[in-house]
Amino acid sequence: MGQVLFIVWRESVEAMLVIGILYAWLNNHGEVAARGKRYLWGGVLVGFLCAIVLALGLFGAAELFGGAQDSFQTVMVFTAAALIVHMVLWMREHGRTLKRELESGLADNAARNNWWGVLTLTAIAVAREGSETVVFLYGMLAGADGSTLLSMGGAALLGFLLALLTFFLLQLGGRFLSWRLFFRVTEVMLLLLAAALFMNGIEHLISMGYLPALVDPLWDSSMLLDDMSPVGGVVAALTGYRAHPALMSLLAYGMFWLLMTGLMRWRQQQPAA
Repeated sequence: MGQVLFIVWRESVEAMLVIGILYAWLNNHGEVAARGKRYLWGGVLVGFLCAIVLALGLFGAAELFGGAQDSFQTVMVFTAAALIVHMVLWMREHGRTLKRELESGLADNAARNNWWGVLTLTAIAVAREGSETVVFLYGMLAGADGSTLLSMGGAALLGFLLALLTFFLLQLGGRFLSWRLFFRVTEVMLLLLAAALFMNGIEHLISMGYLPALVDPLWDSSMLLDDMSPVGGVVAALTGYRAHPALMSLLAYGMFWLLMTGLMRWRQQQPAA
């Protein structure tokens, strides 16, 4: 349940950040606040509904694949890992200017009395976070039974409540928690989660016979930390740790981090170039 809690927490905080920026701008412009806020909350609702439609569409698409559901779920796992990497890179580039960009878009729409633009701006922001959450959690939801779904629902609710608390602390102006620290810490956690999802995808390919295991298992570290134990399961879900790793999985895990290191360095050099 650790993945569910973390993803819902992180994505909810980011959605609250966008909504908070737009809400604060409207509050500082009293002549347009009342009307603008109606479209703002309408955009939140539309974005949330778009995420639900995407979730239903994914499950419907999985049913259409029939016997190829394993392949479909594997593709979704790799897609989720890629989205996490994209999100980290996007926030690195736009985090500092996000507030200015959102306020500029809102000001343009208000000047043209285009409140549908405010609704669209909010809906896209909320739908983006909600859609990412749906894709991230699809693999776990697809194979869950009734009791597991109930536990996941509880973890999602707890993640949302923690997001409310986190956003409240962040709004205190860095007295307890700063946005810079929040994004730096969660960036590392997101990349670890992306590595874990990438590892899951590789293991799916091995189990389906598309990749060789090479050596399986390469070692047994269950005496130190069993990935089937409650604590080990959380560590495994959030970092990709395995007590009995196959050599192919370990090579893929190392390749992921080599690619991430190279990609980060390349993106850092782009502005200078």
